[in-house]
Amino acid sequence: MKKKQKLSHYDEAGSARMVDVSAKASTKRTARAHAFLKIRPAVLKQLPDNPKGNPLEVARLAGVMAAKKTSELIPLCHPLPLSYADVEITVEKKGVRIVATASTSAQTGVEMEALTAAGVAALTVYDMTKALDKGIEITDLYLLEKTGGKSGDFRRGNK
Repeated sequence: MKKKQKLSHYDEAGSARMVDVSAKASTKRTARAHAFLKIRPAVLKQLPDNPKGNPLEVARLAGVMAAKKTSELIPLCHPLPLSYADVEITVEKKGVRIVATASTSAQTGVEMEALTAAGVAALTVYDMTKALDKGIEITDLYLLEKTGGKSGDFRRGNK
């Protein structure tokens, strides 16, 4: 029988708590996250002419800023000294692909920072293009990979 895993953000009484990472060693940690926006081809063609400005560049910057603010948005996340955060945005035939990267040397990982960056970048693209189409869908927000830490490396698709 497999041992039941305990969720670290709950104490013995079941109350939510911030995990104490003070005994953990600071190590290099990285994470990459993904999001996709399904956007009609007609709307994709109009992206360069957006009267609000370049939605992809604004979204890239919004994602970087969001990574730095993750602990203010997610209640039990630790504030981390990010050594790097970036968002890559690619226009494809069926929409816009976002890949966010974060890294640090700290006592806990940066998965939430990368996910927050990807999610906020996607929301920003939506915000800046909703006048063209309110039916844009934000899909596939997930962790692609992470490195470092006690749990080791993770790559999506590897078991």
